[in-house]
Amino acid sequence: MTNQRPFLKSLTDLTANVLVGADTNGSVREQSRDRLGELLPTRLLGRTGEAVTMLGVGGWHIGRMSEEREAQATIEAALEGGVRFFDTAEAYQNGGSESRLGRLLTPKYRDVVFLMTKTTAVDAAGAKRHLDDSLRRLNTDYLDLWQVHAVSNPEDVDERIQNGVLEVVSEAKASGKTRYIGFTGHSSPLAHRRMLERTDIFDTCQMPVNLADPSYASFIKGVMPILVERNIGVLAMKTLANGGFFGGSEQGEHGDKPRVVPNRVSVGEAVHFAWSLPIRVLITGADSPAGIKEKISLARSYVQMAEAQYEPLMDKVADLAAEGGVEFYKA
Repeated sequence: MTNQRPFLKSLTDLTANVLVGADTNGSVREQSRDRLGELLPTRLLGRTGEAVTMLGVGGWHIGRMSEEREAQATIEAALEGGVRFFDTAEAYQNGGSESRLGRLLTPKYRDVVFLMTKTTAVDAAGAKRHLDDSLRRLNTDYLDLWQVHAVSNPEDVDERIQNGVLEVVSEAKASGKTRYIGFTGHSSPLAHRRMLERTDIFDTCQMPVNLADPSYASFIKGVMPILVERNIGVLAMKTLANGGFFGGSEQGEHGDKPRVVPNRVSVGEAVHFAWSLPIRVLITGADSPAGIKEKISLARSYVQMAEAQYEPLMDKVADLAAEGGVEFYKA
């Protein structure tokens, strides 16, 4: 058994700060409706004050689908199930994911969705070009959220700041090309900490949040408390380790390595653990309409976990959470 009790107590305190009270610290709200029907429960997106659905659709998976009709069916299933948060990035399929959302999502649903994309640019000129190209491909004149994407280590963060990337994203927000700005990364929590040491301009932060994370190079331990303290909206990705919980060792794929799911925990236990932390949106990589419907069902059945439930679940995964383990994407 791991000795996670001080950490678990801090998680409980953080979650209480997020989930109690209808203020900008971020409460879970009652379900509401829009012109398409009933929404999934919403959470306040940190300092933005925006209410966003607790489940979001990952754009990399939408972009890689071989059939356009399968992508359309997955998007429609998400909308029908009450999801309104859609993620993508200019790097996904070299803009293909953005173009697909620009064809299948924004023409009919731009008024009801929260639309986010990201830039991997390492200098100001690249960031400006990415923004203009993303807006064109997504068939919209503004983003709800634009994020500096995939910071990998402290040196990467320093380089992007030195080369003016943050000035570009700040200007994009000031000009109305995006309503909010954030940053992402999956390689090392040290990169996120460096970004948070150097600036406080961001509204959101996207990072891995899963049962294995607390046991190795932890974003939950090392980054989440800072985000909650600053009221920066936490976007959870890789809640099933991007295929790693299914024996995979490359992005979005299952494999023959030891399986966390279903051998040790269920999908429901894994995602309910993530939702029980102070995250605002769980971004899922659905490969089919059935995949998104499964996560929608889990969102509707979600009940906040008790502190006593965390440690036994993390212990089931801890031995697979070292370097080269289920979180193969960590540096």
